[in-house]
Amino acid sequence: MDLGSLSLTLKVNGSSRSLRIEPRMTLAEALRGPLDLTGTKIACNRGTCGACTVWLDGDPICSCMILALDVGDREVTTIEGLGKPGRLHPMQAAFVEYDAMQCGFCTPGFVMSCAALLARRPHPTLEDVKVAISGHLCRCGSYPKICEATLAVAKMGSS
Repeated sequence: MDLGSLSLTLKVNGSSRSLRIEPRMTLAEALRGPLDLTGTKIACNRGTCGACTVWLDGDPICSCMILALDVGDREVTTIEGLGKPGRLHPMQAAFVEYDAMQCGFCTPGFVMSCAALLARRPHPTLEDVKVAISGHLCRCGSYPKICEATLAVAKMGSS
């Protein structure tokens, strides 16, 4: 069934991006498809794994759980908007330094949630980090290294 396409402008990573979408397209699908921002991963497509986590006005959300049309004028930040090769965000750099990933599929979502935690709470406890990543699944079991990397970035910020 053809639902027709609609014109939409999204604010993504500091730029306004125009695209045409079907009304039923999720934000995750719009990011990965027409906007070609493939850092956002779609895994469960049900909001239970966290792989598709992006920021909506600075808050981490599962982008598979919101229609692109419902984003409105809010700012979307993806993993691509967090840092760039050669100028990584401290959380991205820490994930590399502390080997906080294995297969890497879940990594963008974890990085976005951990960076959001540090933006809200610069000196988190281990328990704070565990709560921040509680909606994420890592089949490789990288949780201890993710926690270590996050706490290391927090410690760097406090010195």
